[in-house]
Amino acid sequence: MGANQSSLLFAVKSSWALLLGFGILMLGDGLQASLLAIRADQEGFTATMTGLMMSAFYIGFLCGSKLTPRIMTHVGHVRVFAALAAIASAAILVHALYVDIYSWSGLRLISGFCFAGLYVVAESWLNDRATNESRGKVLSLYMVVTYIGVGAGQLFLNLANPLGHELFILVSVLISLAVLPLLLSAGSPPRFDVAASITLRQLYNVSPLGIVGIFNVGLVTAAFFALGPIYGQRLGFTIREISYFMTAAVIGTVLFQWPIGSLSDRFDRRRTLTIITFLAALAAVVCAILAQESLVIALVLVGMFCGLTLPLYSVCIAYTNDHLHADQMIAASGTLVLVGGLGAVIGPILIAGLMDQFGNAFFFYGMGGALFVTVMFAIYRMTRRSALDLQQQGAITPTAVHASSSAMEGMQQVAHSEAISSDE
Repeated sequence: MGANQSSLLFAVKSSWALLLGFGILMLGDGLQASLLAIRADQEGFTATMTGLMMSAFYIGFLCGSKLTPRIMTHVGHVRVFAALAAIASAAILVHALYVDIYSWSGLRLISGFCFAGLYVVAESWLNDRATNESRGKVLSLYMVVTYIGVGAGQLFLNLANPLGHELFILVSVLISLAVLPLLLSAGSPPRFDVAASITLRQLYNVSPLGIVGIFNVGLVTAAFFALGPIYGQRLGFTIREISYFMTAAVIGTVLFQWPIGSLSDRFDRRRTLTIITFLAALAAVVCAILAQESLVIALVLVGMFCGLTLPLYSVCIAYTNDHLHADQMIAASGTLVLVGGLGAVIGPILIAGLMDQFGNAFFFYGMGGALFVTVMFAIYRMTRRSALDLQQQGAITPTAVHASSSAMEGMQQVAHSEAISSDE
């Protein structure tokens, strides 16, 4: 058995409980977001109101991702993790008791903060268990677990009526169960260090296209998962059909993640990014026109759209890394999370406003427009900077828009190691 296989096996053996717990947490996360969107629409919330409410989650997430590591240095990871899980578990139950936009927005803010903290602990622990040789594979496995959990969580919508309390209770149970594998996992906890950061202006000056791309992919991804259930419900889909619609998006992402990543590694990354983003924008337009024709067409098209769009986040991060020095990569992780998070905050509000103003088709037209802005900016950047040699491109490591700075630091460590190896 090679060194890489041995280190990967050790990382998986020492982290399987963490991955199991995180998978259960993703079940609750995936179910929670779709449940709240559907229930909000059934309660008569406008798309704009729902977009504002769902965006509060990402505001809380950004705050939690920044503050949780600092809190843990004073209180300890186990206590903070258990406290955040308890609050998140209780918050979803309160949603069922007080159904109004103000209460739900505040609760989503709290949930976002709590989930960020839970991610920070889980992702930091995974990152700590991995070696430089296995880190990329462990993070890839983590991404697979994430997507499977979010996708499967959509199917739980079929277990009860969203107008009742049962699904809210189920989310609370899943969050509570998810913490057990982590809290009972053997081994020493990870050490939390607050890393130095690169300012947004500095990072933009290094890679303008990378920053614009990360922002817009964050915008589109958050808008889709926040408003996708509302779009399906307004097309007349049943709850079962909405769950299939959202699951198809995750399946498409899993199927396209590796081919798109491989293409971006083998060919000029900027050109690959531009072409795939253009195809994603075109897929959004086709979805807006044809998704209402039948459920089968909608499932195929949304799988194609998300399969082309969501992997772009990893490509944009890899493209940004290509323009960073090795000693800048880890420091850039927090700023990259901030850029994607800002897009995620704006996305649901912007796309929901377009839906209320111009109709449901602008759910896809709006997202397609954001992607087209990236294409036009990429073409402009081609006139300002020549392409890198293929030898200067690092390998891509999959990551998700909702990943905390801990997971991003792990990915940056992979890129950092590869950059040092290539220099040597």
